[in-house]
Amino acid sequence: MPQLDTSTWFITIFSSLITLFILFQLKISSQSFPSSPSPKTLAALKMNNPWESKWTKIYSPLSLPPQ
Repeated sequence: MPQLDTSTWFITIFSSLITLFILFQLKISSQSFPSSPSPKTLAALKMNNPWESKWTKIYSPLSLPPQ
């Protein structure tokens, strides 16, 4: 029974890995990614709530004078 010749396995596996690496690099480089996002000002995004324009105070039961 003849033995299995494994002398070419290294170059076969190595060349396959290099080919896969190159293909993935080409696939990734062909994709277009958006540029870095610009920071948005929080003042422009602030919503005006009806309770922000009024003076409100929440009374805690412990801060009320004893009755």
